Amino acid sequence: MPDPASDAGATTAPPPSRAGAAGAAVATPGAAGRARHGWTWNDINLVLDILLLALFAAECFAALIVRFVFPPGPGAAGWSLWGLDYDAWAGIQFGLLGVLAAGILLHVMFHWSWVCTMLASRLSGDRKARVDDGVQTIWGVGLLILLLVAVGAPVAAAVLTIRPPA
Repeated sequence: MPDPASDAGATTAPPPSRAGAAGAAVATPGAAGRARHGWTWNDINLVLDILLLALFAAECFAALIVRFVFPPGPGAAGWSLWGLDYDAWAGIQFGLLGVLAAGILLHVMFHWSWVCTMLASRLSGDRKARVDDGVQTIWGVGLLILLLVAVGAPVAAAVLTIRPPA
């Protein structure tokens, strides 16, 4: 059988179980020191976690500016910090909150199989309990709808019951 390393026209890598010339191991996908092409799930999770940490820090910073740097209520009218007034800082804070919430949702989506597996194993008492992918999807959509209703209903009630000043 010809040596895979000497076959100049080969377009595919040899199977992981094969050895190269003189019995040397052929590098397989996942082998240490290999040249990587593309992102792994671990890379994506690390970047997402770093972004979530940065967003959380920025949200805390903006909240502290809005709450403790500007005067409270109408007293903030006319005040500015670094060229931005109270309303601009409040807008930044809300924008950061929205991006942070979307990032957290994405993070949970990436780990949804793990969450379902952990819950199934803990609730059933069987450490090897698994949840079918279809059931995971149904639970995920149901939880998302429940969260939207839990947040949306009080906001809708607030919009419908707010009163202007007398």
